[in-house]
Amino acid sequence: MYRFAPRLLIRGIAGGSRRSAAPARPFSTDLPAAPTEDATFVEAWRKVAPNVDPPKTPLAFMKPRPSTPASIPTKLTVNFVLPYQSEIANKEVDMVIVPATTGQMGVLPGHVATIAELKPGVLSVHEGNDVTKYFVSSGFAFIHANSVTDIITVEAAPIDHIDPTLVQQGLADFTQKLNSATTDLEKAEAQIGVDVHSALNAALSG
Repeated sequence: MYRFAPRLLIRGIAGGSRRSAAPARPFSTDLPAAPTEDATFVEAWRKVAPNVDPPKTPLAFMKPRPSTPASIPTKLTVNFVLPYQSEIANKEVDMVIVPATTGQMGVLPGHVATIAELKPGVLSVHEGNDVTKYFVSSGFAFIHANSVTDIITVEAAPIDHIDPTLVQQGLADFTQKLNSATTDLEKAEAQIGVDVHSALNAALSG
């Protein structure tokens, strides 16, 4: 399907071919910021209860999309959160490298807007000569066009907080469980354990 990609990325231009004359789908950065009021809902509400103020919808609590800067910033603003804590909040760094399911992905200021699913692996935050590494289990990275990146993971720990002995023991235990598994559920659970501990082992040895 990749051979169709250039065709999908070309915007329609006036006076072009029949295909290019069709309305082009706008990029996300071309779209206006979301309104703070759901006009369709408000209109429907007023038809039913004209004397009662309509309740607020989720749009009312959302911040407008930040505008895309005219020039590329020198720093990348990073937010890194877990379900139970915020690891990094509005920190300006030079680069982050995330373990996307498609491979290691480096994110610099000015990166194109992207959503990347994360797999077990190393997340590295580069700030000058300092590099902070975390092992993440899974999650998503939301890379915005305004050089802000939000990283959300289920579990994460600094690499230097991980005990190599426990990792080796866990890998051996899950490998044994995988070899002795008799049901699809047991095989799936054991395989997840093997994959995570293998990624941990690679992170420590790398």
